[in-house]
Amino acid sequence: MIKTILWDFDGVILDSMKIKGDGFLELFKEFSKEDLEKIEEYHYTHGGVSRFEKIRYFYNDILNKDIDDSKILVLADKFAEIIKVKLYDKNNLIEETLNYIEKNYRKYNFHIVSGAEHNELNKLCDSFEISKYFISIDGSPTPKDKLVKNVIEKFRYTKVEVILIGDAITDLNASIKNNIDFYGYNNPELKKYKYINNFMELII
Repeated sequence: MIKTILWDFDGVILDSMKIKGDGFLELFKEFSKEDLEKIEEYHYTHGGVSRFEKIRYFYNDILNKDIDDSKILVLADKFAEIIKVKLYDKNNLIEETLNYIEKNYRKYNFHIVSGAEHNELNKLCDSFEISKYFISIDGSPTPKDKLVKNVIEKFRYTKVEVILIGDAITDLNASIKNNIDFYGYNNPELKKYKYINNFMELII
């Protein structure tokens, strides 16, 4: 019997992939079109990866340049400013997910474990007035698998009673690493696993 649901945020609760994709294009606009196409592709195929790791990837793997942590933090802050206005638009909340959360938050233990930056994530949830539905809300730069591990250990959950709902391979891998069940959502590539086509039909 499932008692606890760990939620990814981007792509599951908030439809923010395009907002953030456009944000990376703006952040790196001085670079070549070819490089921008590569980071755009990486962003859309690695939904659960944090902005910190995507910035590092852009420099290390696309530009073949080193980048230190302090510069990553500066660029991550600049990225946050670029996307801030659009990110706080309530119209980008995924309605069917939100309806399910509102109807079931007393039935299950709900937690958010996200690749979104931790402080920004909490401010977003407060702004959308959804923080009350979750026992904890945690984000990057802590990796997803570590966030999952921390929640399970802190609240002493039994793993067979916990699932993670996400839209990316990163979420699947975090589930596998922590030996909990995974349900994919909003990503056809995950349909080979347990998958939610519509929250109105969800039975767990």
